[in-house]
Amino acid sequence: MPLPSPSRLLALLAAGQPPPLRFLLQLHAHVVISGLLSSPSLNPFGPRLVAALAFSDPASQCSPRPLLHALALLASLPYPPDSAAPYNSVLRALSLLPDRCGLLDRCLPLYRSLLRSGSARPDHLTFPFLLKACSRMRDPSCGAAVLGHVRRFGFGADLFVLNAAMHFLAVSGSMLHARRLFDESPVRDVVSWNTLIGGYVRRGFPREALELFWRMVEDASVKPDEVTMIGAVSGCAQLQDLVLGKRLHGYVDSNGVKCTVKLMNAVMDMYVKCGSLELAKSVFERIDKKTIVSWTTMLVGLMRLGTMEDAQKLFDDMPERDVFPWNALMTGYVQSKRGKEAIALFHEMQEAKVDPNEITMVNLLSACSQLGALEMGMWVHHYIDRYRLSVSVALGTSLVDMYAKCGNIKKAICLFKEIPEKNALTWTAMICGLANHGYADEAIEHFQRMIELGLQPDEITFIGVLSACCHAGLVEEGRKFFSLMSSNYHLERKMKHYSCMIDLLGRAGHLDEAEQLVNSMPMDPDAVVWGALFFACRMHGNITLGEKAAMKLVELDPSDSGIYVLLATMYAEANMRKKADKVRAMMRQLGVEKVPGCSCIELNGVVHEFIVKDKSHADTGAIYDCLHEITLQMSYVAQLNNVMIVLALKTGGFSLNGDKRVYDLPRIGKVHLAMQIKEVTSAQGGNGYTSKSSFIVDSWSPGLIVCTIKATYVKNYGKRNLK
Repeated sequence: MPLPSPSRLLALLAAGQPPPLRFLLQLHAHVVISGLLSSPSLNPFGPRLVAALAFSDPASQCSPRPLLHALALLASLPYPPDSAAPYNSVLRALSLLPDRCGLLDRCLPLYRSLLRSGSARPDHLTFPFLLKACSRMRDPSCGAAVLGHVRRFGFGADLFVLNAAMHFLAVSGSMLHARRLFDESPVRDVVSWNTLIGGYVRRGFPREALELFWRMVEDASVKPDEVTMIGAVSGCAQLQDLVLGKRLHGYVDSNGVKCTVKLMNAVMDMYVKCGSLELAKSVFERIDKKTIVSWTTMLVGLMRLGTMEDAQKLFDDMPERDVFPWNALMTGYVQSKRGKEAIALFHEMQEAKVDPNEITMVNLLSACSQLGALEMGMWVHHYIDRYRLSVSVALGTSLVDMYAKCGNIKKAICLFKEIPEKNALTWTAMICGLANHGYADEAIEHFQRMIELGLQPDEITFIGVLSACCHAGLVEEGRKFFSLMSSNYHLERKMKHYSCMIDLLGRAGHLDEAEQLVNSMPMDPDAVVWGALFFACRMHGNITLGEKAAMKLVELDPSDSGIYVLLATMYAEANMRKKADKVRAMMRQLGVEKVPGCSCIELNGVVHEFIVKDKSHADTGAIYDCLHEITLQMSYVAQLNNVMIVLALKTGGFSLNGDKRVYDLPRIGKVHLAMQIKEVTSAQGGNGYTSKSSFIVDSWSPGLIVCTIKATYVKNYGKRNLK
């Protein structure tokens, strides 16, 4: 089928919707072969084909093929374009492509080609696209050079260019420069105000954003729209000012601002951050066409201000879910210290065929850290490697933290060394891991190396290094680090820092100094602080101070059975029996019962929890049967296993383990003696048990035989043998 005439082709290329890429490639081949590009009369043909290739459908789907064709065609045109239009088309397409396409760095070389063309010069459309690319590349020097060209080519008063320049400065430059450009601008529209307000909010200056918003309202030359209100409401959310938030919401309703879903989502988020769940719910219920963002915002609100059960119910009611609500709910479970539910949610996410992302993996590793689920954590690590997920700083830090908290400190150290990029949190995770595993010197070395690299330690870093000093008894080093917090880094000491220091001083026997530190604390000591002092007093036998600490612990939590038990034990160790009995009597009188302990076990990646007399597990019957048989075995084996039996020779005979029968040693060899022992143990087993016993002579000397009897009992369960 012959191609249309050149005039018809030009009309097709100039149409709003460009032809399909396949047709454009065929057309490109045709014009090259036919020599249409070489004809001066058809000079617009090449630039229009470049623009059509730049805007073809695959370009919006992150396919570099059409843009690469456009760039190649533009570079090979025999006659350079006489306007910036084809360059602008390609610049615009490049600035819109996702970062993962990796073509943003082509923008500056393309701009240089425009400058060198000799026949075209930049226009008012060139610089907005170029500045947008510089904003996305986060390259201040590149953007500054482009701004210099803006002034050079005389576009300093163009509104479109000025707005793009303000956006670049607000994203990648200085907010002071952005504000100066705004104040000096001869013309402004609503985009100008929105750009600066949004920039203030993104950069964490909510007060400046709201000051500019109220100035805009008073100016009255430009009316705020929904984008303006999103910026103002988001600034209010950062301030957590509920009164101001209600005022802004009222402004939206009374001034006819279009209530888009995005604006309502921002208002709902503001109410959540200001602590008003009821107002957030009322906004949520008013949204007719709720998006996933709407549901996720309400989900976060319920987790923060309501209960996890309410959040789970809302999650179950969602009509559709992408990775973000899954991550939000998982984060809620992790922050609530419910790691088991977080892992179960991840398994549901897999069944729903939702691909996890980096945040999912970070949440999952945090859950494994809470539970000590090393097997599950290793599976997550293998998953990251298998699917080649990018190990960012956050993900690498989570891996180091997981291995350290799950007991594999060597793997944590190896991973720490392999991570290409580390921040202060990564170093903190490693320092805390080394401290908790007793590697005090290594933890302090890592802390010093962190400081040498110019990284700023935070409160958690100092908890790690103080814990290291505490484990190793490094009192002087502990005092030094405790002092450094306020003197060098201006960090406020928290309760945990005081408890570490008091524990360190107390273990080292500096009880008077520890008590002085408790009395000088700027906050009321909690149970951890008094507990550290109490244990130190018990260790060093300071009954007077120990009683004081114990009474403080009782005041803080009268129902805690542990302190009564420990106080009674301290009295007993000091031979103060009457006081010990008095504490136990007080415990009975107050009805204080010992809190049942909780045990966890990880089996095939699943964490099972048990408490005393627990019957919640699905296999409770089998578990208790097994426990009963283990208890019986222990009671029998305790009598015979590894028990040294001294056979005293008396007139040619001996007595065996309570068996009053006398055996004539000369006539009883080792094998015969083993058979006699088997008779005794079998009789004790009974009740369907089969016993197996062995007899080992440990030493043989004149008049004395020392031997060990080992016995094992097995009860038959038909087809299943439980040992």
